[in-house]
Amino acid sequence: MARYFIGLMSGTSVDAVDAVLMDFSRMDSPLVSNFSQPIDRELRTEINRIISLNTWPQETRALDDQFVRVCAEAIRHLLQKAAIDADQIEAIGSHGQTVFHDPQGTPPVSIQIGSAGQLARETGITTIGNFRQADIAAGGQGAPLACAYHARLFRHAREDRAVINLGGIANITFLPADPSKDVEGFDTGPANTLLDAWVRHCQGQDFDAGGDWARSGTVNTQLLERMLQEPYFARPPPKSTGRETFSLAWLQAMLEQHGVSLEAKDVQASLVELTARSVAQAVENHPLPVVRILLCGGGSNNDYLVSRIEQGMGAIPVECTDTHGAPSRWLEAMAFSWLAKRTVDGKPGNLPSVTGAGQEVVLGEVHRPE
Repeated sequence: MARYFIGLMSGTSVDAVDAVLMDFSRMDSPLVSNFSQPIDRELRTEINRIISLNTWPQETRALDDQFVRVCAEAIRHLLQKAAIDADQIEAIGSHGQTVFHDPQGTPPVSIQIGSAGQLARETGITTIGNFRQADIAAGGQGAPLACAYHARLFRHAREDRAVINLGGIANITFLPADPSKDVEGFDTGPANTLLDAWVRHCQGQDFDAGGDWARSGTVNTQLLERMLQEPYFARPPPKSTGRETFSLAWLQAMLEQHGVSLEAKDVQASLVELTARSVAQAVENHPLPVVRILLCGGGSNNDYLVSRIEQGMGAIPVECTDTHGAPSRWLEAMAFSWLAKRTVDGKPGNLPSVTGAGQEVVLGEVHRPE
């Protein structure tokens, strides 16, 4: 019997809501359909403005209605594409759009817009949201949460692996072959968020397609070393980060400290190297002897970034998760459909060895249409 779940993901790029339909009764290939609903420029600009304030203003609540409508539209198109009725779906797992993340704060907090209750009413489908809160309440970072799903898909009995997700923020999952060893993971630092912010600032484009603009530049080693001195990189895990630290304002402060005017394309090249270097250092500094790297997330489509990561990993092969049966483009949304299933089944979804939580907990708040 089919077990249909929907997963929704919107990352730090704030460009679209990715939606997937999964049938977890199908063990080999549960992905049934996918759809990406663009976020219009006006809403994206407003969300980015709120994020740039680096606080949680009351006006954040006003964006819920608009963001929920984008999510509901994504689900409508997804179900239409798959020819599946809403009443066949057990639940939606909605990550929401993060606008503030400070798990070290007093109190610790992580805020996502996109009311799960409202989305349940809009779609008529049980919706699970606020996935990070239970882990934070248990003393964890509330992120990264996809590591448990990475372990389910990619853990291998004969080789130690690492999965690197190149989203707005890059995160890594270490998968030991030894089943007695814990899965570990953390956010390594910026990926697409700074690359997108800089190309948008300089050229008015949403992203640097294929990394071609960065490829045309030259890495400035002094700027790169200055950026790598950011304290976050030296902080031991568990740790997670976001645009509260790695923002356009952070980059501009680094450029001011540099004191020498640089060509914009050289800054972009240096940002690519920052991501490549920081993920390589994460692998080098971890005790697990990784023999294979799997890449996923939007940054895996950036050919230049991937080439620099391959260079930084030396002899360790770097492959896309697509070659292992999981499309990198949709993997995060797939993770939240799986986390929704875990919640419905009453099973924990976090990994304390990743987030630092005191215990395993069932994640998410369940909202029914009524």
